[in-house]
Amino acid sequence: MTSGLWEIVLRGVWVTVQLLFFSALLGSLVAFVVGIARTHRRRSVRFLAGCYTEVFRGTSALVMIFWVYFVLPPAFGWQLVPMWAGTLALGLTYGAYGTEIVRGALNAVEPAQWEGGIALGFTPWQRMRLILLPQAVPEMIPSFGNLLIELLKGTALVSVMGMGDLAFSGNLVRLALQESAEIYSYILLIYFAIAFLLARLMRGLEKRLKGGVA
Repeated sequence: MTSGLWEIVLRGVWVTVQLLFFSALLGSLVAFVVGIARTHRRRSVRFLAGCYTEVFRGTSALVMIFWVYFVLPPAFGWQLVPMWAGTLALGLTYGAYGTEIVRGALNAVEPAQWEGGIALGFTPWQRMRLILLPQAVPEMIPSFGNLLIELLKGTALVSVMGMGDLAFSGNLVRLALQESAEIYSYILLIYFAIAFLLARLMRGLEKRLKGGVA
């Protein structure tokens, strides 16, 4: 490939990395807020959090992107740029999967830990922040690492909006060169390299957090 075509691919990599970063931030926020809500003592809070989780887990991420980009804006009289439409759709969708990771890790903490916080006179928020989360978060990291890699692969869906991510840029180069095998092989290798780096970073984070708890 020429340097100009490589520049298109590299711009696509940068767009994909930005989308992954923003979607992961939103998804993490959603996962923790809704995941903690799913362990709340009030049934109404658990019910609402469960409804959110089931709705977004039960819908296609691709259809959600279509809905956020093509359906939602006209209803409110404004238009989202593709980056923020993709961030919103992917963050809310993958965040719903993250809620179950958070809920499961919190429920796995020994009940005696929560009871000890009550005995010490901690408020519910103090028990969550000082006792439960420090023990539960290290157990969430492997599952969140897998979800992050799934999110990376899910970013390719935004190409349906004409957004210049890695998948869209690779297709442009393919059309320019009329060569599929070489271009898509490069794209696969780039996705693999990013995923491998993410896996290593999450593994290092897991070791560090578990070391801190120990």
